[in-house]
Amino acid sequence: MADELPTIRAATRADLDAVLAIINDAILATTAWYEYAPWDDARVAAWLDDKQAAGWPVLVASARDGTLAGFGALGPFRTRPAYRFCAEHSVYVAKDRRGQGFGRALLAALVGAARAQGLHTLIGGVDSENLGSLAFHRAQGFVEAGRLRDVGWKFDRWLTLIFMQKIL
Repeated sequence: MADELPTIRAATRADLDAVLAIINDAILATTAWYEYAPWDDARVAAWLDDKQAAGWPVLVASARDGTLAGFGALGPFRTRPAYRFCAEHSVYVAKDRRGQGFGRALLAALVGAARAQGLHTLIGGVDSENLGSLAFHRAQGFVEAGRLRDVGWKFDRWLTLIFMQKIL
């Protein structure tokens, strides 16, 4: 399926069950999401509502068969006015769909949305153990911009957060 071109579109409430499954897998099984407790239906719905109300895109990638393979979003990097041209991005792909181009398509669409909003910089926070995500970001033109050692605690160990940055 690596040659499959994903469909990228704005997320809707109909997508939330699949988005929730991806989020909860990231929370419970990986260091990609620095949280402990799984989300519920109300939390993911509030998250989508908040993003949309603030004008931040939330996109989904669907496979040819219509299954939702991943999602991506933009949000504020920091809330002070001087940071208004910078956004933090997130891209998550279902574990059985990784390496098939869905993440790349989502990130390209988020970069396009960021440019359309007049943003100058995108930042992604990536756990230092997530070598796949680090390689993915480098391949998309991101560079390491900072490393915060031992700032997260999950799975009984300290985690280091790497900020990856792309100037648009």
